[in-house]
Amino acid sequence: MNQDFAALRRDYTQASLEISNTLPDPISQFKKWFSEAQQAGALEPNAMTLSTISAEGRPDARIVLIKDVQEDGFTFFTNYTSRKGKDLDKHPFAALTFYWSELERQVRIEGDVEKVDAASSDAYFGSRPRGSQIGAWTSPQSQEIPNRGILETRQRDFEERFAQAEVPRPEHWGGYLVKPLRIEFWQGRASRLHDRIVYEKSATGGWERKRLAP
Repeated sequence: MNQDFAALRRDYTQASLEISNTLPDPISQFKKWFSEAQQAGALEPNAMTLSTISAEGRPDARIVLIKDVQEDGFTFFTNYTSRKGKDLDKHPFAALTFYWSELERQVRIEGDVEKVDAASSDAYFGSRPRGSQIGAWTSPQSQEIPNRGILETRQRDFEERFAQAEVPRPEHWGGYLVKPLRIEFWQGRASRLHDRIVYEKSATGGWERKRLAP
């Protein structure tokens, strides 16, 4: 079957976006759009692309799940020794991208990154399904392994180790907070003349809104 990538196209006609229709605070605006994505039946609306920069200055990206959104930023959890964890150790800055095709919408976030406190990581880890908790101990994330059997053996070992106890959070696993400096809301429009409203953090700590050309 021939694949003509250039011929794949779709016009966006569902909605428009004006500055006057956005909320003054981008976190509130994000929560509004997130709720609408849930109502629209978006598949895993909390899935986002996390982009980082390696020690060599090369970009890298992967899909992760957002786990909390508060006024100070966006929180996700991962293995600190993973490739993304090592990237963030060298360059504590990241970009997040959400795409909800059901609403023809995209949100792009850029900001500084810091680890969340141990108590917050403990609390979230304790809320995870037990299988996911065991998985955090099992996987040497981003490291080369010879075969899947290694994971299955390690999983059995940790299941036995914690058989009679709660699974504690590994020290190498926890949360990161992305503290936004820039948040862009993108609404698809016809003829590729999309609406883009960006919020940028001002020197006084407030937010300034402006429209960008598509």
